[in-house]
Amino acid sequence: MTDAGTTAAEAAYRGVRAAVVGTGLIGGSILLRLRDAGLDVTGWDPDPTTRDQARERGVSILETVEAAVAGRELVFLCGPLPTLPTALSAVAAASGPDCILTDVGSTKAEVAAAAARQGLLHRFVPGHPMAGAELAGLTAAGPTLLDGAAWVLCPGPVTAPFRWLTGLLLAVFGARVVPLAAAEHDRAAALASHVPHLLAGALAGATHRTAAPDAVLALAAGSFRDGTRVAATPAARTVNLLLGNREEVLRELTGVRAYLDDLAAALRTGDRERLTARYDEAGAVRRLLSDRAYTTRVRDFPVDGDHTGEVGWLRETGAAGGYLGACQVREGRVRYTARLPRAGSGVTRGPDGPDGPADAVDRR
Repeated sequence: MTDAGTTAAEAAYRGVRAAVVGTGLIGGSILLRLRDAGLDVTGWDPDPTTRDQARERGVSILETVEAAVAGRELVFLCGPLPTLPTALSAVAAASGPDCILTDVGSTKAEVAAAAARQGLLHRFVPGHPMAGAELAGLTAAGPTLLDGAAWVLCPGPVTAPFRWLTGLLLAVFGARVVPLAAAEHDRAAALASHVPHLLAGALAGATHRTAAPDAVLALAAGSFRDGTRVAATPAARTVNLLLGNREEVLRELTGVRAYLDDLAAALRTGDRERLTARYDEAGAVRRLLSDRAYTTRVRDFPVDGDHTGEVGWLRETGAAGGYLGACQVREGRVRYTARLPRAGSGVTRGPDGPDGPADAVDRR
């Protein structure tokens, strides 16, 4: 999107009354970006020092969560993962019945289940921006931290809040909105985000315990620094995400161990061919991060009525490695523009089939 296009898109959301509950690294970055985009945004944090830091950065921070969310149209829940179900209940009670609620937690099944128990699926959209840093707190936050991030949203049975929030994230953050079922997110995030925290911790921890840690650190270059970066994340935050997705993390860790055992066995026997094959396989996956080819798919659905087909297509799009680049509601229909990996670029089948025409509009 061009700068002019971004400005025009942001203009559609200027004046929206939003709130951010929890203003650490992610919440603080959201707060700062919303403010810079011209939204009427307030914030709250349980820590008085953090509230003072926010005021020093020129943002509106109130003394109670109830005051921060009163009269708001949108609230981001950005506190620690274990607090989200309780925070959701409190914010829902303090906000208006039409206020859209979302979160940024690194796991989705638990908070989605809490929303279902509390009868909030009509206005709560589970979310997770796939970006961050090893630093913590509002002092590390910045208005551009989440720009262009893959941002998971979990569409529910009532799709109007999902559509509206998708439009805002596209316009204000330039996000790549990835629609996924909550359980599918947790499965994918286990290997994409959570297991890497285990591996980074293991590598950094083993270095600490080796006979000559100072010599290792003196030689550490890009591979070591990249491989251990998230080990510098505050331990409590890492523990929250690992325990919050324990079963999926352990399941994916089994596969990682099996691959590592395969590498170790080939190394032990001096099997050059096997080692080369395993690293060729791994290298092909790594290159997809920058070399993946995408095709465009356009689908539209009626705004009113049964949304089963719409939700199913959205979830299949995310599960196929796709993301939304546009969402427009017009003349009683919602039109999504999705970007899906091309056949042969790592994914063999998307929600419209592997060989469907690019830029096709399906009006089913």
